[in-house]
Amino acid sequence: MSTPSAVSLRGYTVLRAGRASFLLHRRSAATAAGLLAALACAVVASLCLGESTVPPGEVVRVVLGRPSPHELVVGGFRLPRVVVGLLVGTALGLAGALVQTVARNPLASPDVVGVSWGATATVVGLTAYGVVGSPGEVPFAAVAGGLAAGLLVYLLAWRRGLHAQRFVLVGIGVSVALSSLTSLFLTRGDGLQAQAAAVWMTGSLNGSGYDQAGGLALVLLAALPVALWAARAQRSISFDDATAVGLGLRLDRIRLGMALLGTVLASCAAGAAGPVDFVALTAPQIALRLTRSAQIPLFCSALTGALAVVPADLLARRLLAPTELPVGVVTGLVGAPYLMWLLVRSRRGGSR
Repeated sequence: MSTPSAVSLRGYTVLRAGRASFLLHRRSAATAAGLLAALACAVVASLCLGESTVPPGEVVRVVLGRPSPHELVVGGFRLPRVVVGLLVGTALGLAGALVQTVARNPLASPDVVGVSWGATATVVGLTAYGVVGSPGEVPFAAVAGGLAAGLLVYLLAWRRGLHAQRFVLVGIGVSVALSSLTSLFLTRGDGLQAQAAAVWMTGSLNGSGYDQAGGLALVLLAALPVALWAARAQRSISFDDATAVGLGLRLDRIRLGMALLGTVLASCAAGAAGPVDFVALTAPQIALRLTRSAQIPLFCSALTGALAVVPADLLARRLLAPTELPVGVVTGLVGAPYLMWLLVRSRRGGSR
């Protein structure tokens, strides 16, 4: 008697550990390895280049905690900024992937659905009226504003369930309203306040340090179990609503969980560096095209987000040196043409 042959899934490898088994998408694994290698190169380059150039070998010595004459430059000045950039990019990439999964729309991101503008309007408003007076209070105001805006969008879009298209349209409307409110607040503050707020609104890593990195790292660590759940739940909500409901899936709870996690991550990223535009919008779509997977890959989206922010910040530092541009200027220069291309492609009926 012949034994039944194992079912092979094209593009996947079955990993077994005891009684448990997992499906590994081979192209996604190869893409993640390539992104990690590119990210390591970008980090080393960011630590090497500046007003003075440090050899890569000395950078590695400092990172490994070994004595080096460049310890102050690399470990004291450049490394904290690079760490914040890594964390901000990771949070934005993951947040964008979650929001686009919920909205089922490549044009959706925390920037578009109002979360970033909620953080911006809150920070600028509280600064203009003197409620927020120190840089240490800005992250808390940004997180509170982003969460409030995300909750407002969710409540306004709820009509006996969350419809993806309505969620995006309501988010765009809230973004426009909060943008106008931010402009109004800018006219209320004095000139120095308006100038500082304008730099923060662009998204900047200038002066970033471990104070910003610590809180964001804790949030990402706490979000890891939820992100693993979201990666598994992605397959459930990839069906159309009628099929998913017929299978007994609780779509509203799954979407609420994903939207809430995306909102928290985007708000915390804005609290650490200001609203860095277009990273959350572009990273998931780049990762999707690299992996060619059925769903937006969360892990690769997070890596792509980090890989977008770290080189962009290096370019922002060195493009007009010694003047340091906000990192959001560089991401905006790259992201704006991409958004226009995406809009044109969607009008032509592109599927993704």
